[in-house]
Amino acid sequence: MRNKLILSSLCLSLGVLAVGCNNQDKKSETTEAHDDHAGHDHSAHDHSTHEHAASEQSTQTTPAPAAPQTTKAAALSIPEFNFYKVKSGISYSKADIPAGKNTVFVLFDPGCSHCQNETKGLAKNYDKIKDINVLYVSMNDPALMAQFFTTFGKELEGKENVQMLWDRNQEFVQKFHIPNMFPANYVYGPDGQLKSYWEGEKDINEVIAEFKK
Repeated sequence: MRNKLILSSLCLSLGVLAVGCNNQDKKSETTEAHDDHAGHDHSAHDHSTHEHAASEQSTQTTPAPAAPQTTKAAALSIPEFNFYKVKSGISYSKADIPAGKNTVFVLFDPGCSHCQNETKGLAKNYDKIKDINVLYVSMNDPALMAQFFTTFGKELEGKENVQMLWDRNQEFVQKFHIPNMFPANYVYGPDGQLKSYWEGEKDINEVIAEFKK
């Protein structure tokens, strides 16, 4: 019963998260500072029904605020998971990650402009990330995900070290982290330990430097 309540809470949170690139005021908990995503104004998004609901409407009862408490910080090591390759439908787990390289999980929304911009930047600099496992993960409709690289990152499409994965069972937010902003990047070393993570768009050169550190 408790698991059902947690999953229900996650679904409610994700419903808001999928609306845009930023689902609440910036509260990113990172292992390294990232300048509060300078230069990216998200003030146009209306988050009144999410983060501030509990404080402004004390009589409202909702399980949503409990969801982030299950993953207050990003997983310190890569947890077991089971995602699915968008094009083939083949399952992809922790055991399938090529060894001996940094591995980056990019949690994204196909409709998020910041996710699109980061992908364009990575595509233009593919030679700099060709030796890194880059795993794009989304809970969105696979039909939307399937065209994402074709539209915004043609140079990434079909590359062996880049995977487009569907999180069918919402495992990422249950096992890795619940971010406040998209894209959310999580860099793990060859030993599977977390090196850094950040939420929201930032300069592509900084992104690549974090991928490679």
